Amino acid sequence: MTVHDDVSLRAVWRTMAEAWSSGDAVLFGSVFAEDVDFVTVRGEELHGRQQVVDRHAHLFATVHRGTRLEADVRPVREVADDTWLVHVVTLIRPSEYATHAQALVIRTAGAWTITAFHNMEFSDVELPPPTGERS
Repeated sequence: MTVHDDVSLRAVWRTMAEAWSSGDAVLFGSVFAEDVDFVTVRGEELHGRQQVVDRHAHLFATVHRGTRLEADVRPVREVADDTWLVHVVTLIRPSEYATHAQALVIRTAGAWTITAFHNMEFSDVELPPPTGERS
């Protein structure tokens, strides 16, 4: 992976974090492929970008209203040309809710999108300090 590819891949999660903080489910969904397979932390299966948008619109209006998402992106390995397996640890602040996701990210026409996403809750994780307080 080139430095440019790494930066571009991480930009997917920066977009997700920006969307989360502003409660913008459409922007959040924009990083997912139209036909994404998405498994939520509760094991629910969402099929397609619109279901991801709809679910997150509900979350942003209710339980995660006013929260922000911080992501630690860890590209694991290239599984095929322009296809990467990525692990991501996320924190939802200020609730300190932590998740670990595995994503299959593909590059099409120069843009990275998530084609498969499986998210799970972390129950025993050492939380890093909030953004801006890292040493």
